[in-house]
Amino acid sequence: MKRILSRRAFLQRSSAVAASSLIASKTVFLEAQLTPGRAMAPSDRVRFGMIGVGMQGSGLLTMAITIPGVECVAAADLYDGRHTLAKEITRNASLPTTRKYQELLDRKDIDCIVAAVPDHWHKRVVVDACNAGKDIYCEKPMSHTVADGLAMVEAAKKNNRIVQIGSQRVSSVLCAKAKELYSAGAIGDVEMVELTLGRNDPTGAWEYPPPSDLSPQTLDWDTWLNDAPKIPFNKLHFARWRCWRAYGTGVAGDLMVHLISGMMFTLGWNEIPRSATALGGIFRFNDGRDMPDLHTVLFDYHGVPVYVRLDLGCESQELARFMGPKGILDAGEFELRHNPQTGVDQSPSYYSQSFPQKMRDEYFQQWHEEHDPKIGKEPTSEDTLYRGHDWDDMRPHLNVFFESVKSRRPVVEDAVFGNNAAIACHMANESYFSKKPVTWDAASKMIKL
Repeated sequence: MKRILSRRAFLQRSSAVAASSLIASKTVFLEAQLTPGRAMAPSDRVRFGMIGVGMQGSGLLTMAITIPGVECVAAADLYDGRHTLAKEITRNASLPTTRKYQELLDRKDIDCIVAAVPDHWHKRVVVDACNAGKDIYCEKPMSHTVADGLAMVEAAKKNNRIVQIGSQRVSSVLCAKAKELYSAGAIGDVEMVELTLGRNDPTGAWEYPPPSDLSPQTLDWDTWLNDAPKIPFNKLHFARWRCWRAYGTGVAGDLMVHLISGMMFTLGWNEIPRSATALGGIFRFNDGRDMPDLHTVLFDYHGVPVYVRLDLGCESQELARFMGPKGILDAGEFELRHNPQTGVDQSPSYYSQSFPQKMRDEYFQQWHEEHDPKIGKEPTSEDTLYRGHDWDDMRPHLNVFFESVKSRRPVVEDAVFGNNAAIACHMANESYFSKKPVTWDAASKMIKL
């Protein structure tokens, strides 16, 4: 009696008998270009005011002033040390700085605003800017609460203002290529999405060192609290505000929103998920925070499952994986890989192991007659790796905003798009804190338990 083969051995033998496909790969390098450097007429220049010159704001300011035809003419921050920083970045010792951002909104020579403030300040700054007739680039996530986001959308619409949210990968060449491939049917209709990102260091978990001179004298603490609960001055709350729900939105608003925004752009989805089910907890950073350092979420986007894993206690590659019947798209910070799949049997079915010998031999013969290619005509299978500029680079995204301010052409990541992405994050947080699945009620525009 002949030995029955294992599934793996059967496939290996069958593949050897069948005509083998050749597997190859190629690498394509993607390039993006900003507005070319050229002399600009004063009327063609964009003059912006910077609100918030902290970690993210200082990066935005540094990048913005390298874009041709863009000039920072004033900066606002509640901490005096950042007034000095803004002058250092712009190399302009006479740059007007203030604690009162409203002074920037009142200036007629300021065309637009770039804002990088804690989440619990987003609504106030964006609504005030729109009401003052200023276009605004606001850091992600767009809102601190669902109600805040709805008010921001309304302000942008009522005042006909350009609002761009700062999930910068939406403007990257890698996301553009992923969108192009998906739209062309590279993987068929997406069946599932996996979004993952992991860090493993205190700085990555927001344990930032507060400025050494931070005090009630150098920081307007009472104003900084805004509508959060009033507490005595606390330098850690200022520097590490993402750790607390009163000011931030945790890993969902810091990290997930990037992944969700990139997914929405790639797939052409501009919507709020039907539901979210979250698990997680504080596993490593027991430093007084109330936001989780591990957050996993399963979303339902019109029937398509989207799984997200965010971890501050274990380093892992950032990855957006799009899976369909024709293959996989794997998107990362510098690379996009397209792995096509035929979705057909490459060898006789291993179920034939259950056939009697004569029947199995006949099945094998018939299968090979019907499926084997002609000698010399064996098919090839090719993975394509696209390498591109860092999809987290802020400069291309800022350039989109400033070009829109001049042309009045709409941006992709506008208030509606940004709000939809932010609400997904709010749903993830609500499910985590309630320990229950949550759904989105479009009629009431509320998250429901």
